[in-house]
Amino acid sequence: MEKYINTPLTRDKLKDLHCGDSVYITGVIYTARDAAHKRLVELAEQGKPLPFTIENAIIYYVGPTPAREGQVIGSAGPTTSYRMDAYAPMLISLGQTGMIGKGKRGDDVIEAMKQNGAVYFGAIGGAGALLAKCVKKAEIIAYEDLGAEAIRRLEVENLPVVVIIDSEGNNLYKNGRAAYLSR
Repeated sequence: MEKYINTPLTRDKLKDLHCGDSVYITGVIYTARDAAHKRLVELAEQGKPLPFTIENAIIYYVGPTPAREGQVIGSAGPTTSYRMDAYAPMLISLGQTGMIGKGKRGDDVIEAMKQNGAVYFGAIGGAGALLAKCVKKAEIIAYEDLGAEAIRRLEVENLPVVVIIDSEGNNLYKNGRAAYLSR
């Protein structure tokens, strides 16, 4: 089923997102990869404020390439999500409601999603140039020293993703495989 959502991604909106749904996201999302996640968790553990409001936020696991002349951002395809698994439960517990990446997630992340209300979206790997066309504005807001892995605030329009794991823990990687094998 196709769904269109605007950020922020509140828990009320999560209830309507189900494993396998095609979703188009419009609004503000943030980028962060493992080095930035480590710093975010360290700040949280020290009781210091994060560089953006984590509550109801979506983090896209991406390290975009430099923008060419006339472009807002370079290629912006997803990176493998399991590298953020050590940090995701803490950020989810602080109110993060969405993650965009590719690949499987660990049991601790899925449990945090179910307990706190969050979803994991998959973006198409290898389609970074096409996904970048959905980015209308990009600015570095933290950790510029990390280069491509700096935290960016993106304004996106109809960014296409698929709900891989919904807030109830339904997992497209498991459910889809089981449905295929039962044929």
